[in-house]
Amino acid sequence: MALSITIWNEGLHEKTSPAVAAHYPDGIHAVLAEALGSLEDVRIRTATLEDPDCGLPPEVLDDTDVLLWWGHMAHGRVPDETAARVDDAVLRGMGFLVLHSGHMAKPFVRLMGTSCTLTWRDDDRERLWTILPAHPIAQGIPEQFEIPMEEMYGEPFDIPEPDETVFLGWFAGGEVFRSGCVFRRGRGRVFYFQPGHETYPIYHHPHVRQILRNAVRYLAPTAPRRKEP
Repeated sequence: MALSITIWNEGLHEKTSPAVAAHYPDGIHAVLAEALGSLEDVRIRTATLEDPDCGLPPEVLDDTDVLLWWGHMAHGRVPDETAARVDDAVLRGMGFLVLHSGHMAKPFVRLMGTSCTLTWRDDDRERLWTILPAHPIAQGIPEQFEIPMEEMYGEPFDIPEPDETVFLGWFAGGEVFRSGCVFRRGRGRVFYFQPGHETYPIYHHPHVRQILRNAVRYLAPTAPRRKEP
């Protein structure tokens, strides 16, 4: 059976910022879909904040094996009911891949049970270190690679201790950040992946795209999803 992937994106920056539209003319979700399209035996749908029900009604989540989430400027516009549905789907077995500023998305904050705040500043060069090279998400990824320019995210990052930290980010200013973290919640798995600031072509980077492909395969359910009570 084909793996069902849903890619959720606010879809707002692309409409208001020429710098973002230059890299993602059809939306960040379109580039993510292209990156994952090379996987075998997958079905990919996209959804945005302005779709009815945010594009995530119950029937869509019930048909989603892995949900990708990119959000930034409109976390507060996501209805609490939608966030609760996403959380419930994860607890019942859906995989959840949270990208960049999605650390403040309502579903992620609910699943973590902490503020999920972090240190940040303007953009800088980032070096991503693979610190768990045997992990499935790290397959085919070198010991380290550079992202020429990225928004700086640094510690302290108010999240629970990850079950596994796969990648560590280092910035030219000296800051470090847990850039690739795995969490287990109920029957589902969550992977937070930090690189992805909207004004840079980060989702065109070949190693970033490989990490996303690896993560989708890793997050896919390994058993039938638990039914709702």
